[in-house]
Amino acid sequence: MSAFLLYWGAAFALLCFTLGLACAAIRLMRGPSAEDRILALDTMYINSMLILLVLGLRFEAGLYFDVALLIALFGFVGSAALAKFLLRGEVIEP
Repeated sequence: MSAFLLYWGAAFALLCFTLGLACAAIRLMRGPSAEDRILALDTMYINSMLILLVLGLRFEAGLYFDVALLIALFGFVGSAALAKFLLRGEVIEP
């Protein structure tokens, strides 16, 4: 029973995260402002990280967790750099 529940729960979670990723990709392309595009990119990296975590649970492989950790790290740094760029117009201050 628990393997059956885990399989269908992971399938439903993957479907939901994939739909969220698709909606964020549409907002990234059609966003009216730069802030909307940055938030869509932030949502995309979070959804891709969650997809990898669900796949790691489903296939019982540790490599997915390592890649998800790297996506979280680079996504946060990228979001912070883009926010600073929008705020001040430059990322690295002299």
